[in-house]
Amino acid sequence: MQCKSTRDQSPVVSFRKALFNGQAPDGGLYMPVMFPRFDAGDLRDFASLDYRDLVFRVLTPWLKDELQAQELQQIIEKAYSFAPNVEPLNDRTSILELFHGPTLSFKDFGAQFMAKSMGFFMQRENQELTILTATSGDTGSAVAHAYHNVKGIRIVLLYPSGQVSKLQEKQFTTLGDNIVALEVDGTFDDCQALVKTAFRDPDLNAKKSLSSANSINIGRLLPQSIYYFKGVLELYDAEHSDAIDVCVPSGNFGNLCAGLFAAQMGCPVNRFIAAVNANAVVPEYLKSGEYKPRASVRTLSNAMDVGNPSNWERIRYLFNGEVEQIASRIGSTSVNDASTLQTMQQIYADYGYIADPHTSVALEALQRSRSSGLSGIADRAIVLSTAHPGKFRQTVSRALEFEPQLPPALERCLNMDKKAQPLDNRFDAFKDFLWTL
Repeated sequence: MQCKSTRDQSPVVSFRKALFNGQAPDGGLYMPVMFPRFDAGDLRDFASLDYRDLVFRVLTPWLKDELQAQELQQIIEKAYSFAPNVEPLNDRTSILELFHGPTLSFKDFGAQFMAKSMGFFMQRENQELTILTATSGDTGSAVAHAYHNVKGIRIVLLYPSGQVSKLQEKQFTTLGDNIVALEVDGTFDDCQALVKTAFRDPDLNAKKSLSSANSINIGRLLPQSIYYFKGVLELYDAEHSDAIDVCVPSGNFGNLCAGLFAAQMGCPVNRFIAAVNANAVVPEYLKSGEYKPRASVRTLSNAMDVGNPSNWERIRYLFNGEVEQIASRIGSTSVNDASTLQTMQQIYADYGYIADPHTSVALEALQRSRSSGLSGIADRAIVLSTAHPGKFRQTVSRALEFEPQLPPALERCLNMDKKAQPLDNRFDAFKDFLWTL
């Protein structure tokens, strides 16, 4: 697999190099030079595979030059003791549940594969690495659990103080060992800016081996593309070429970017709907053609509270920066908190299904898309559910007047001691801290 920078100012590198670099030297994000293309026969085969076998089949053409088949299989076995689940809501809409991993978040799919891949290379090459990761919620827990006690790797997690749920915070601040949590006095965008600046700092990079586990790392995006095949092919009618719309709760836009990767590989997606909360930079861009990132605002769907989504650079690159091309493939709708709660109530009343606030945003965005009267809307759609409702018990209780249950392991972590260090949002302070590691 060869990877290039979105800014075209860095050399083409291997998957292994892109995995450990995180971000390209020119400040851009890595993209595949070429996408393998699966045909109708492949898709028929994929539909009958269990998830681990599907992962192996999709990743083999990407990684065959860097990993032997047995090595790739071993990584997959270690990464995936869980799988996505497709839950029909009605005859037109199904929910792709991505919260059955160890931290009940879709990010487990990318973080687990990335951690096990890095662990494989580290063992083979005897390297040491510091991974810097900004999180608005679920990334932190997924990364922390995926890398906990992986030899030779230290994780530094930056999160905005007071802007993640108590459960999310406890999931990544209670592990200790090689997991370091920094509670930043600022927003997620501030945390993300600190990480990006660190990757560009010549002094740090000359003396420390740094990488990223955010969705800016292609090692997370590539495995995330695979669950799109799982979800879409369960609904797809190949005989009638009945392509499926896919609605994606979107914050930093890594998940949607992974879906576009899947579509490039031949996954039969008709159209993507990027469901956002009050942080509406992308829907405004698709209407006006002007991209105006700004400070994020807080909402009930806090994992999507991003005012300057990093992965939008990848999406613009994929479409050569042409807003008309992007809009022909992607629609986007902003859903406020009041509508989020109302949709949670309506979905439970109609179907007995408990949606977390992020899934609720997506369900409402899909409904608005269908009601818009636009041509080209598919008859059937799949909505990505990115987190277990139990992770947002306060919001669920506010909407439905009861709290969903949590698995015992997550209940236990609520009673564990928090281990986090405060940090202001100045880069000098962050740099000074990194020198102490």
